[in-house]
Amino acid sequence: MAISFMSYPAHGRAVLTLGLPLIGGHLGQVAIGVTDTVMLGWYGVNELAAQTVAGSFFFVLFLVGAGFAWAVMPMVASYDAEGDEVSLRRATRMGLWLSLAFAVLAMPLMLWSEPILLFLGQTEQVARDGSTYLAIAGWGIFPALILMTFKSYLAALERTQIVFWITAVGAVTNGLANYAFIFGNWGAPEMGIAGAAVASVVTQIVMLLGVVAYALYILPEHGILKRLWRPDFEMLARVFRLGWPIGLTSLSEVGLFAATALMMGWLGTVPLAAHGIALQLASITFMVHLGLANVATIRAGNAIGRHDLPHLVRGAKTVIVMSLLMAAATVVLFVVFPEPLIGIFMKNDEPARAEILSIGIVLLAMAALFQLMDGAQVVALGLLRGVQDTRMPMVIAAVSYWAIGMPCSYVFGFVLGWEGVGVWLGLVVGLAVAGAALMLRFWRVTVPALDRAAGSDALSPS
Repeated sequence: MAISFMSYPAHGRAVLTLGLPLIGGHLGQVAIGVTDTVMLGWYGVNELAAQTVAGSFFFVLFLVGAGFAWAVMPMVASYDAEGDEVSLRRATRMGLWLSLAFAVLAMPLMLWSEPILLFLGQTEQVARDGSTYLAIAGWGIFPALILMTFKSYLAALERTQIVFWITAVGAVTNGLANYAFIFGNWGAPEMGIAGAAVASVVTQIVMLLGVVAYALYILPEHGILKRLWRPDFEMLARVFRLGWPIGLTSLSEVGLFAATALMMGWLGTVPLAAHGIALQLASITFMVHLGLANVATIRAGNAIGRHDLPHLVRGAKTVIVMSLLMAAATVVLFVVFPEPLIGIFMKNDEPARAEILSIGIVLLAMAALFQLMDGAQVVALGLLRGVQDTRMPMVIAAVSYWAIGMPCSYVFGFVLGWEGVGVWLGLVVGLAVAGAALMLRFWRVTVPALDRAAGSDALSPS
């Protein structure tokens, strides 16, 4: 076993060096969604409500498929630490295969989404507008999943700055394309919600072209796309075994948030619009925790590749403390400044502005409440994925979100009549249970198991 004795400040600097570009990249990705929300909010509340539901539908499918891309990250990090470039290349290629296969399977659900949205209780207008959005935006799942695989590959090699810059270019592209196609500026047709969908597809393609060009030009020795058509069933099985639980774990969590969007839709267009705004704001701050979780995955995978358990434990503690500090700062922001934050997403003369603000302020207070829990669960997942422990976390997530969180949302929101506040309180309960259970899994089960497998008292220096 290679033993590392980096101090906690040194771990903190390493996490920031690796993590800040990843956090920036995630914030850039959210900026794309925020731009859609803001510009459609300016265009009309009905379009905003429809995009909230349709965007959640797309995001659920995307994150399930992204499980295979996520699987590439710890595998590449571990192979890179071992100096195994052949396995590194094989894992990335098979991640691309599985991502493309999932996109093919998911596409019909978006092309014929209107009956699904109606079945899920949405109004005819929301279902019609949402299906219009998905019939176009759905094609973006192909470049989006391929892009995600390349991002995981590059991030695992600690080339996180390019991930940030590519996403930043995408955010600018999306803003310009939205401005053109939603409102009909610069000679483009006024397309409304369909224009937001076109902008999303254009953005995904631009980002994909950029990241592929970088990988081929800067890392030609890996030859990632050479003989891409050749099957590698052994590595395909490895990526699949690690990736499908990650995809289903993501489905459990994001499915819970999508279900709450559907429940808010039952309450009406205005509560749904308020939900969409509050969720976008919560998503922005969540990206910091997600970036830290990515760092946890990369550094844990690297530590496992070097058989360095003390490094893993100290790094884990460092990332957890950073996540807690961010959660505390977010609570202050959401509780002290809710009205200015929500007001960004609406025109000053929006007829429903006062009602959306009154609902949104309460929902943002609930979002502040679940920041701590949300950060804990995603960082714990990142650590567990780094050591390639994905199946039990999948079970924990499914139970926490669907057996506990969603029933609580329904009971609090509709049985007890607390409406939107009750729906969001169910989110808090589900995330709290997941965060506690996943942290216990990492510290009480996974780390001791790694220590026993190492056959040493490797944890004692930490």
